[in-house]
Amino acid sequence: MSHPVRDARRRIQTEHAPVIEAIQDCADRIAEPWDTSRTTDRTTVTDGLRSELESSGLFERLPQVLADVVAATGHELSARPVAGPPYVVVTSRGPVLRATIGPGRLVIRFDVFDVVRDAEPSQPPAYRRHNGVKLGVSLE
Repeated sequence: MSHPVRDARRRIQTEHAPVIEAIQDCADRIAEPWDTSRTTDRTTVTDGLRSELESSGLFERLPQVLADVVAATGHELSARPVAGPPYVVVTSRGPVLRATIGPGRLVIRFDVFDVVRDAEPSQPPAYRRHNGVKLGVSLE
């Protein structure tokens, strides 16, 4: 694990634990009304999660989280991040923060949904709420 990845992960886990918890709460609200443990409606997941993040005020806070995490790696951003692409996006798995720093592209994933593919290729993928938030930090 590179030092920027380790430093980024450590900063998120120590200084931004409330953000992780808030992301988890938003995902729980999305999955709560499902009548089964999964849905095949991608829009319910992505649009619903973005809406929950926005209404909680978290979506607008994510660029500051990204800036703080980049600072913790000892690098600087070339521009101020905004709540939108390419810095902050909401995918079918969860929010993703991205920044280009000296050694490469820092990618922070807060995965709250799993994408479950059926063995039958004609079937749409399903989205399942997994327990908690899986934090992924990588340098690409």
